[in-house]
Amino acid sequence: MTSNHVRAAAHPAAESAESTEAVLVAELLGRYLIALDDGELDDAWARSLFTGDAVVTFPMSRHEGRAGLAAWHRASLASFAATQHLGSPPVVEVAGGHARFRAQVLTTHVHHPGADGPPLFRAGTLATGSARRTGEGWRLDTLSFHVLFTEGTPPTRP
Repeated sequence: MTSNHVRAAAHPAAESAESTEAVLVAELLGRYLIALDDGELDDAWARSLFTGDAVVTFPMSRHEGRAGLAAWHRASLASFAATQHLGSPPVVEVAGGHARFRAQVLTTHVHHPGADGPPLFRAGTLATGSARRTGEGWRLDTLSFHVLFTEGTPPTRP
């Protein structure tokens, strides 16, 4: 098992291969966060990031399976006029065809004009998850966010 931080390698070739795998897994989380803010969240997006049996858990809801995952994300983001998701470099541990990761994520949500309260809602979260190597490459199979702090007023639920 290896992670994406530097350490002495007992077997340099194996360490190098696992480090490359860790970078590919870390890139999945980065692509996910960027797409939330400016990407086209459609079925192709979901296929490029998630396994068919993926589970994504937000503090207020959960979705199981890749089917409907893009629509679920679009519905969650529709509560805001804009968002910005800033993630720390993930710490990734690879073991064969499986990987686990964690990262810090700071999200700023911009309320729609005319909303009650302050214009911004911020959340600091710990993102954790796992990925596995598939025939199409690495894909996320679990992703969850644990809220560490909030600032401002979250949107009201319909």
